[in-house]
Amino acid sequence: MIELKSPEGKVPGYLAVPKKGDGPGVLVLHAWWGLTDFFKGLSDRFASAGFVAFAPDLYRGATASTRDEAKKLLPKLDDERARRDIAGGVRGLQSHPAVRGKRLGVVGLSLGAFWSLWLAQELPEDLGAIVLFYGTREGDYDQTKLSKAQAAFLGHFAEADEFESAASVQDLEKLLRTLGKDVTFHTYPGTTHWFFENDRPDAYNAGAAKIAWERTIRFLRTRLPGEIRG
Repeated sequence: MIELKSPEGKVPGYLAVPKKGDGPGVLVLHAWWGLTDFFKGLSDRFASAGFVAFAPDLYRGATASTRDEAKKLLPKLDDERARRDIAGGVRGLQSHPAVRGKRLGVVGLSLGAFWSLWLAQELPEDLGAIVLFYGTREGDYDQTKLSKAQAAFLGHFAEADEFESAASVQDLEKLLRTLGKDVTFHTYPGTTHWFFENDRPDAYNAGAAKIAWERTIRFLRTRLPGEIRG
């Protein structure tokens, strides 16, 4: 856990650096559970794959382990501070000595996917790759801003998702294609929301999670600048 320095101020979160010391930067945006051990471990996995990963702690230390806890935690999220933290995470990574290249990757899960798409609109020239896990903004887009995004998009979605309709996924894919973006969306048969998260035994799908991880790493290595050395 560190406080990442940025022009927006210090951003608390978890930083993972490859053993060889540097690599392209990836911002990891957690789900409504907060910055749990799963998201710290996910950042470590990205570091093992050669990326410098930073996961902002949007809840400032608070976490939830059940849906009921998460439902109570979510309304307490300060949206204005979250925007500063997320933008600060981008700027902080860009200036970090271990990060190669100014264009970053963003990986967002559920609530994090919502914020990833906000980031695509707000900092369109700073991102080279955006990975969405089972989350959209359900039509809440500024198409003028989104049209300027220079990132490619990869999406992993559940077949039976109580939070995200198939129509919202299709609408987002259609919009991104209409705007001329490079977009690849996958829907995983037999999965539900949170299928990627191995600390969610009611939803975790090991087979789908493995495929989604492999696709994500391949995508990031293709889209982000610099040779992966670690």
